[in-house]
Amino acid sequence: MRILSIFFSLILLSIQSCGQEHTLETVPSPEVQHIQFELSDFFGTNTQLDAQTNAIFDSLSPADRVAQLIMPAIGKHGQPKEKIDRLIREGKIGGLLMLNGTREEFTAWIAEYNTWNKQNGKLPFFYSADAEPSLINRKITNTPPIAKANTLKNMDEVIACAEQISTELNAIGINYNFAPVVDMSPNKTVGWRSFGHVPDSVIPWSNAFIQTTQKHNIIATAKHFPGHGYVVGDTHEKLVYIDGEMKELNYYPPLIDQHVLSIMVAHIAIKNNPRYSTDGMPATTSKRIVTDLLRDSLNFQGLIVTDALNMGGVRNVHEAEVLAIEAGCDITLMPLDADAAHARLLSKYNTDASFRRRVDDSVLRIIRAKLALGMMNHE
Repeated sequence: MRILSIFFSLILLSIQSCGQEHTLETVPSPEVQHIQFELSDFFGTNTQLDAQTNAIFDSLSPADRVAQLIMPAIGKHGQPKEKIDRLIREGKIGGLLMLNGTREEFTAWIAEYNTWNKQNGKLPFFYSADAEPSLINRKITNTPPIAKANTLKNMDEVIACAEQISTELNAIGINYNFAPVVDMSPNKTVGWRSFGHVPDSVIPWSNAFIQTTQKHNIIATAKHFPGHGYVVGDTHEKLVYIDGEMKELNYYPPLIDQHVLSIMVAHIAIKNNPRYSTDGMPATTSKRIVTDLLRDSLNFQGLIVTDALNMGGVRNVHEAEVLAIEAGCDITLMPLDADAAHARLLSKYNTDASFRRRVDDSVLRIIRAKLALGMMNHE
């Protein structure tokens, strides 16, 4: 069933249920009826958003639901466009990471895929990027020069930087930014990408970056939970450990309180911590970290995304995408094989009632975010 048909049918039902005496012939055209949601509507109570989220969810097949959890990459360090084209035609993904390419090609691809999804009645995609101040010019070439995070000197510069980045992303069509980095500076892999060079400014500057980004109708992402700044090693290469106390955990509650929409979980194991040990597994696959700590204890109700599943810290974990969803993540980023990920997730969805409920929670959250972004407010 076509998503947009369900969307507009729901609006008709909503009008009728409010006691207005409309018949099919007198209902205004869909262009007049649509409800404009805002990103700030994601959190809190909004019965219209609830109703539309549920109606769209009900229209999706199990395969379509599972697809929403999968976000491969396209670009120089992603999958070839031919493979992404096929995955989209087969309805196996719900978003794309734009990973190392030109501003022009990303803009063209996003416009093309938006047309495909509209024609096929599929949900629109999240289009994401690592558009951090320190990385955007390398990840998306032909963008204007952006000052690196560890060179910014005050709040005004941070806000101006976020404004500049967000303007570029809006022009390209990217609606999900994997930034800012809220880790401290000691770890050389992430330190130069954060505001940790001014330790007391990590929280206020990160929050300013987040609020500015989301003001531009782009989902911002605090990363790398539960903290990458004090670990030794690089999760791109291997599994690294937080030994004992999670010293950077206190950075997240203020950002959650200010409604950051997304948090990325790192491939970091925790040891010598009686309550939150991950038993030698990356945090991305640990229910203790993702659900018990981030979702329940810290009360984060936004989107939880894994760091890239092709990284050394998780690459050798069997069926990592299934474990990540079981742990409580909503989006699996760059699974090693998107076809296999979809097949595994769908098989478990169809045979395991508990896993099905876990997936459904994520899919509802993703649909809600896409509606709040305004991605379905037009034909």
